[in-house]
Amino acid sequence: MVIAHRVLTSQEQRIAEGQEEVLTNEEARLKRPRLSRMLAGLRSEPPRIYVRLAQLYTESFKQTEALPLVMRFAKAVENVAKNIDIAIDDGELIVGRCHPPGRHGVLYPYDRVLWFAKQGMGEIQARKPGKFILTQDDIKIITEEIMPYWEGNTIHERYINALPEETRHLFFDKDLYTPSGIADDKTTMRAVPEWVPDYELVLKKGFSGIKKEAQEKLESLDSLDPKKDFDKLAFLRAVIIVCDAMMIFAKRHADLARTMAEKENDKQRQKELLEIAEVCDWVPANPALTFREAIQSQWFTWVGHCFEADSSSTGFGRMDQLLYPYYERDIKEGKITNDDVLELLGCHWLHQAEYLPIIYIRLTHTGHMSQESYAHFAQVTLGGLTKEGKDATNELSYLILQSKEEFPLPYPDLMVRVHSLSPQKFLMKACECVKEGAGFPKFLNDEEIVPSLLTKGVTWAEAMDYNGSGCTETRVLSKESIDAPTVGVSLPAVLDMALNDGVVRSTGERLGVKSGDPREFSTFDDVMNAFQLQTENLQRHCFVRNSVIDLVRPYTIAAPLHSCLHSLCMEHCTDVYSHNKMERVIYDQRSFNVMGFGTVVDSLAAIKKLVYEDKAVTMIELLEAIHTNFDGKEDIRQMCLNAPKYGNSDSYADSIGFQIDTMICSYNREYTNVFGGKAQVLNVPVTAHIVFGAMMGATPNGRKAGDPFSEGVGPSQGCDTQGPTAALLSVANARSLKYRDRNSKLLNMKLSPQAVAGDEGTKHLVALLRTWCDLKLWHIQFNIMNSEILRDAQNNPEKYRNVVVRVAGYSAYFVDLSPELQEDIIRRTEHKSV
Repeated sequence: MVIAHRVLTSQEQRIAEGQEEVLTNEEARLKRPRLSRMLAGLRSEPPRIYVRLAQLYTESFKQTEALPLVMRFAKAVENVAKNIDIAIDDGELIVGRCHPPGRHGVLYPYDRVLWFAKQGMGEIQARKPGKFILTQDDIKIITEEIMPYWEGNTIHERYINALPEETRHLFFDKDLYTPSGIADDKTTMRAVPEWVPDYELVLKKGFSGIKKEAQEKLESLDSLDPKKDFDKLAFLRAVIIVCDAMMIFAKRHADLARTMAEKENDKQRQKELLEIAEVCDWVPANPALTFREAIQSQWFTWVGHCFEADSSSTGFGRMDQLLYPYYERDIKEGKITNDDVLELLGCHWLHQAEYLPIIYIRLTHTGHMSQESYAHFAQVTLGGLTKEGKDATNELSYLILQSKEEFPLPYPDLMVRVHSLSPQKFLMKACECVKEGAGFPKFLNDEEIVPSLLTKGVTWAEAMDYNGSGCTETRVLSKESIDAPTVGVSLPAVLDMALNDGVVRSTGERLGVKSGDPREFSTFDDVMNAFQLQTENLQRHCFVRNSVIDLVRPYTIAAPLHSCLHSLCMEHCTDVYSHNKMERVIYDQRSFNVMGFGTVVDSLAAIKKLVYEDKAVTMIELLEAIHTNFDGKEDIRQMCLNAPKYGNSDSYADSIGFQIDTMICSYNREYTNVFGGKAQVLNVPVTAHIVFGAMMGATPNGRKAGDPFSEGVGPSQGCDTQGPTAALLSVANARSLKYRDRNSKLLNMKLSPQAVAGDEGTKHLVALLRTWCDLKLWHIQFNIMNSEILRDAQNNPEKYRNVVVRVAGYSAYFVDLSPELQEDIIRRTEHKSV
């Protein structure tokens, strides 16, 4: 393969030089050799399923059946904190895990553990993307100790049994784990989809301070008043238990570090272990006083969340704001250097890279998953605005960017908040990091998100202080409840039903409503009316699903540790999952998640243009062509491919997108959840556009059967031919601003390294980013890679095992992805100029 004439990204250059998985530049390797040593061999073996936490949960739950649910979860967290195996690896400066050293997926018994019994234990070891190893001992513990207790009591079983049969049949195949082909229901895949704890409560109060607050509230309650106070007693006792558990867990590490120091011959390492012991003696029990204590306290808090629930999507918040006061003070007093900070950040990232999510989804009949590889959404948010509305960038913002740029792992994810006054220097640094080629940071737009939050009942200061979360979502600290993971709806499947009178073409089943025979439609409005009927039917079932899971979860799960770091939960003495109403942001972030938007816009544009305006084909001829996958109908397919396409600032196609967006938002706003919250519309498919494309036949835009749908709010692959700015304009023009009921909209953009080469290229990328900001679009992220190198990586995976690419709302190793997802990334339009 000849690539000498190509401009290479830094990542591609390292591959060409045969570098292993070490820090990305020579200066970093010289100054922080321990990080390179700790990186070595991290991915030499597939990760293992860790069953000990589930075993400890099961032991505890068997002993606490008479207690209130919130107490049972608190006791389980305590059992884990006291009894889980702990270790301090050679060279570690940040300590604490919820699993042994190395990469692990932690099993949580109350979500979908019965999936393992149905198929999972064999499948998860045979997967290419998302593979895990189970030992025979692990399998024995799962089958003999864990599954017998939890069968009939998992969230998934209770949710499935509570769903109306019609809704269940729409979302799931017969085994109740495989997606139906119409919608992707992740409701019970993990308890916490995206979340950001209020770490500042721990940093400023310590868990001893939070415990004291709970004790004072408990002493003030009237235990004989069942109407007013009785429900609060169990919650506050649970908070006291989990606070003690976190302090016990840290103390165990302090004791271990001292024991190791006594046996350590290396004086430098002995000193480090004694420092670790001192830090763990103090935090997270007490308020952090130094940067070292603050970052360790935050990490312990995150690990504690892992004791309670899968936290692969629990973010680290605005780390440059959260940790800056400690950094600033230590730098001024000479207690720490920037190199020390970079080393501590690297240790933090390494720990995060060891904790991998288990995707509890059965493979579809096509062999695909809707979240490929080890999809993770635990992100760090940088930049943005202060609560006073000033630019929030500080020295720590730049150091975190530098650390991520020199760190070769995709964990954790990095989000940069952008606004009209973001400093040019900061955006240049962020774009230089993007040009590394690993797909981070991704960007959220304050100019769109802050006003959106204000319309939903958030105060000015709270809106300014929002946190990036998940793929492209946001969190306002202590103002939201934990939403259940969303249902992703296949818009192309909806269109398919609209063109078949509610029948799913691939199965012959009527899963939709009767909307008329398309062969008798006389106008394009008739097509849109049928599409609207099918869309609203799916929305209704999504609302049913939302209500069912909101009613089921409070009787199945509690989260006292999550709740004690939520100010309103503490104020009202209620668990975050509880039905007890409290002041909060009353909107449901995860209501109606749309996939295949660009595919449907292009399909409807083709129908309108070819059938009703140009009359180049009849509806009967078009339907026959897509029903036969265009076999023998290449002339019709070419007409479909050449019809107007979304992504080119073409008002013909974009206006149809606007019509669809308005239609969905208009109906969505009619729904109110059980907490009084309003539904939101998202466009965040993760990798489900691959799954559902593989399960569906041809579409009127010229797409063939099995090919992926378009991703997020982006154009169909290869159809945005007029440059990146035109693509941004299409996304803006297709967005409905009539209603406030809109939320995350994922936008992937692929650029050639040549397009952003050198300082001038970085300036051009910043200019494109500012255009995106001015257009007030929600999110954007970039893949900057040479397609030729990705092609070579498909054929020579061992040579390219360390190549990281942006997938969806996360980055992953290219060689860990399925061939279909690899091909989708390659097929994204590679813009040659910016």
